[in-house]
Amino acid sequence: MKSFVSYMAIVEKNKPYVSMLFIQFVYAGMALLSKAAISKGMNPFVFVVYRQAFASVSLSPFAFFDSKQSAPLSCKLLCKLFLISLVGLTTSSTLYYVSINYTSATFAAASTNTVPAITFIMAALIRVESISIKNVHGVAKIFGSALSLSGAITFALFKGPALDFMRWYPQNQNHSSSSSSTSVVHSKGDNIKGALMMLSANIAWSLWLILQGFVVKEYPAKFRLTSVQCLFSFIQSSVLALSVERDPSSWKLGWDIHLLSVAYCGVIVTGICYWLQVCTIETKGPVFTAMFTPLALIITAMLSALLWKETLYWGSIGGTILLVVGLYSVLWGKSKESVERKNHEVEEVEQIKEENRLECIIQN
Repeated sequence: MKSFVSYMAIVEKNKPYVSMLFIQFVYAGMALLSKAAISKGMNPFVFVVYRQAFASVSLSPFAFFDSKQSAPLSCKLLCKLFLISLVGLTTSSTLYYVSINYTSATFAAASTNTVPAITFIMAALIRVESISIKNVHGVAKIFGSALSLSGAITFALFKGPALDFMRWYPQNQNHSSSSSSTSVVHSKGDNIKGALMMLSANIAWSLWLILQGFVVKEYPAKFRLTSVQCLFSFIQSSVLALSVERDPSSWKLGWDIHLLSVAYCGVIVTGICYWLQVCTIETKGPVFTAMFTPLALIITAMLSALLWKETLYWGSIGGTILLVVGLYSVLWGKSKESVERKNHEVEEVEQIKEENRLECIIQN
């Protein structure tokens, strides 16, 4: 009993680290289960509909308590949320799940490491983010963004020799026909198509992150905002899916991998992980949460090789290294810039106080 109490005390002390480790395992599971469900025949457009439905339901309790402390949503803000959810949630999710049919779960996890770099580039283009090559942190952000995008291209286009030590199955086994395998040998054209769609999904998601920053300043009730956007996305994706897939059998959910995947992505990924991330960002900041992103890639790669018998290549390793180095370069630049901005604000406050003090002395 004493050891259990001491163990819980350690977990409580390191709660942000435990939360982020849990989140990365959940994100790895999302890539794996999504790939499995779509490889087993689930329509990607239908997948998005069910995911957003589960997400709306799972977030509704948080939104209910959030709404008690916030003002009602205006008609103008609802219109903004409808458009933002169309760009970020509906478009991004649809492109992600369509592209995962042409790529691997490992590439899907790897591509998420490009989001900070893409967000920085887009924010700089619309003048939300500043670029300065005079400072080290400005150069680090530019260099990291270029490295991240280069890593994604390397991962998608260059394979090289296979990693034999990561093949946890007999080499003479026809693993592509195994019942437990979801891996398919994609052509180079499919890989390029999947990579471009995944990149487009990340661009849409990055734009959503930027727009979300403006909306949160206008209406800070985060859970209510996200719940409303998930509901809008459910409506939008339903219209899109019904126009693409009209076969009633494609909409049926049984007690199989399809139901598990959409429930997992909607309830655990969107519901629980969002709440954990919000809590961690409030205590440790956004840079701390982003630092753990490469863990999801490592976990996904190992589990894909073990469960889905996915073959990993040296080209993927090279692309991963570029991705991770670029990610941490962007995060380091952002961290240094944030510290510099805070120091500058403190100096301005101190200067104003000093001027006010001197003015009082002169008047006296």
